[in-house]
Amino acid sequence: MKETGLSAGPSNLSSSIGDFVGQNDEYYNQEFGKIQSATKFPWTWNTMAALAGPFWASARGLWGQFWIFLILELLALVQIGRGLWGDLGAAKLARADRLNLKWQELYEKGQAALQAGDEGAQGLIETAGNLKNAAARVTEEAAALSAEATGILITGLVLIIVLKVIQGFNANLSYEKQYLTWRAQPQSTPSGFHWGWVIYGIGLWLAIAPLTIYRFTFTKPAEWIMAVPIGKQFFTPTSKWMDGGFNWLSKHGAGAFDKVVDAIRTILDGLETIFVDTPWPVVMTIILVMAWRLAGPRIAVFTAACLAYLALFGLWETSMQTVALLGAAAFLCLLFGIPLGIWFGKSQRAYNSALPILDFMQTMPAFVYLIPIIAFFGTGKPPGVLSTIIFGMPPVIRLTALGMKSVSEHTKEAAVAFGCTKWTLLKDVEIPLAMPSIMTGINQTILMCLSMVVIASLIGAGGLGKNVLEALQYAAKGQGMLAGLAILFCAMVIDRIIQGHYARKTARQ
Repeated sequence: MKETGLSAGPSNLSSSIGDFVGQNDEYYNQEFGKIQSATKFPWTWNTMAALAGPFWASARGLWGQFWIFLILELLALVQIGRGLWGDLGAAKLARADRLNLKWQELYEKGQAALQAGDEGAQGLIETAGNLKNAAARVTEEAAALSAEATGILITGLVLIIVLKVIQGFNANLSYEKQYLTWRAQPQSTPSGFHWGWVIYGIGLWLAIAPLTIYRFTFTKPAEWIMAVPIGKQFFTPTSKWMDGGFNWLSKHGAGAFDKVVDAIRTILDGLETIFVDTPWPVVMTIILVMAWRLAGPRIAVFTAACLAYLALFGLWETSMQTVALLGAAAFLCLLFGIPLGIWFGKSQRAYNSALPILDFMQTMPAFVYLIPIIAFFGTGKPPGVLSTIIFGMPPVIRLTALGMKSVSEHTKEAAVAFGCTKWTLLKDVEIPLAMPSIMTGINQTILMCLSMVVIASLIGAGGLGKNVLEALQYAAKGQGMLAGLAILFCAMVIDRIIQGHYARKTARQ
């Protein structure tokens, strides 16, 4: 495999290029020198990279470039295949055939009904005529698609040529960057020319390209390509086994689940007594005073505007129910999340063990983990709080752990040298230094808990989420927007008060 350039230039590069490239070091000395001495875009060309495409990239260890151009060239080859062999109008023609059969059937029924004096005969004949017109339109569309085959073929050919040109111009630039990386990190950077990598790249191409081209070129590819041959033979027995497991656990663990629900209901009832049952002028006054004292006058004015919106649009009671739900969920998230985050920040082994669980909590769709929530805890507000906790706890755990890990080891060693115990070190050094990250985690947890309000309303949590849910069910756009803004203002008020208090406390220190 010989690589040649269209132009030559002087080379100022060191002899290490020969150790890096393995083959054709004279050519690469010339091209790398041209690249490094250029003041503008260096026009350098690699003929073999243009011809071999992604296989040249695999031979040189440029695997990122290999995958990018493999996918792009595959897209071009699919277009070429569609232009050469693809029956583009086949699906439309099949639909036209079905429409033709249908209108003929209806027309015959209509004629028979007309002869029998049936009153619905004319309707059948008119429907048959409409279907006949639709079949004619679909046939025209099929013919138009078939006529596009030449254009699709030309598009694919142009695209493959453009990609080859891009690879020819880009190859030496990418390889020179890899050379500079190799100079700094020779152990971890691929170098040289390897036929084994070429064979590996060809194997990947053979595993991906033929089936892809076949799938998008032929109208009716083999059934085993479109669906996994084993089908769903494992789905039904596995789902039944899981059903049995849920039923067994909900039956034998009912006492424990009821205790969890009772504990959450106690917290929730206390918060609803404060926010919902207390007269609204009292609650509004307390919130405004807290905002003023904790976060300052500007946050107090903003809080007053938000509370006025809730009151003027008749959303006060449902908003306070939402705040109570949020308060219970956020309180439990912080109660368990911050200590767990501190533990994970100090123990990498514990963090690695919990990482899959945190990933599960954050990435599993909320509607999915509502299923076990309903199975074990039923419906209502406490199960809504539990579902919110699952979704909202991971951010505070992760960011608390991150903050604890970011505390400098030198700082901790100095504190220990001055006589700090483990508790003093944690309380007076680590937590204060990790507090910006912890506060960010608290912020994210509050916002994510509020984002669950609408989903939790599906299992009877109530509050503003119920208003949004009703708006979705009945397409009440105005109602949904007003309730959504109320949720937004509740989140902003809580966040501004907490963050403003922390900012003022930090400024005083």
